[in-house]
Amino acid sequence: MSFHTPVRVSARREGQLVRLLQGAMVGILAIGIWQGNAGIAVNASVGLLVTFLPAFFERNYHITMNVGIVLWITVAMFLHAFGTLSLPELGFLSLYKSTWWWDHITHALSSSLIAGVAYAVTRALEEHTEYIVMPPKFMFVYLLLFVMAFGVIWELIEFYVAVVSNFLGIGKVLTQYGLDDTILDLFYNTIGGVLVAIFGTAHLTNLSDQLRVRMESENR
Repeated sequence: MSFHTPVRVSARREGQLVRLLQGAMVGILAIGIWQGNAGIAVNASVGLLVTFLPAFFERNYHITMNVGIVLWITVAMFLHAFGTLSLPELGFLSLYKSTWWWDHITHALSSSLIAGVAYAVTRALEEHTEYIVMPPKFMFVYLLLFVMAFGVIWELIEFYVAVVSNFLGIGKVLTQYGLDDTILDLFYNTIGGVLVAIFGTAHLTNLSDQLRVRMESENR
C-alpha cells in the first residue's frame, strides 16, 4: 500500500506565483483601460497596489512578511480583480455575475486578510503595553467582531460608491446585488474571520513580533 505525501510548495515557487499573479493583474488592468471599463481598471489597479504593500513595508519600515503571507494577499486581490473581468466579444462574462459562489469566495478571502491584520496589530500592542490583555478566547471573539464590523462598513462603502458612480456616469466600480446578497457577504466575511482565528494566528506571530519591535524602537 502506498501513501501520497502532501505536496509542499517552496518559497521560491510561491514567489514566482506571486509575480505571475501580479503580471496577470497588470493584464486585467490593461484590458479595463482598453475597454474604458472603470470597474475593471479600478479594481485591478487597487488590487495590484495592495500586492506591493509587503515590499513597501519591508523597504520603508523593515517589516518583512514571509512569502506565504504575500501569496495569501496576492491570491485574494487577484481573484477579486479577475472576477470583475468581462470580455463580451469572447462570451466571457464577469464571474461575479455568472458564478454564484465567486463573490462568497472573495469575501471570505478578503475578510481573512482583515482578520489577519487585526490579529497582528492587536497582538503587537498586547506585547508592547501592559494595558492590553487578550486571552485566547477573547482574541477569538474580538477577531470575529472586528471582521463583522468591518464587513458592515464595507457594505456601506459599496453602496455609496455605486451611488456616486451612477451619478458621475462612469459605470459600476463596486456593486451590490440586494439585501440577501449583503447578508450572505457578511456571513462569508465571518467564515474568513473564523478560519484565521482558528488556523492563521500561528502564521502571523512573526509579523506581530516585528510590529512590536517597531513600536518599541519608535518609543526610544
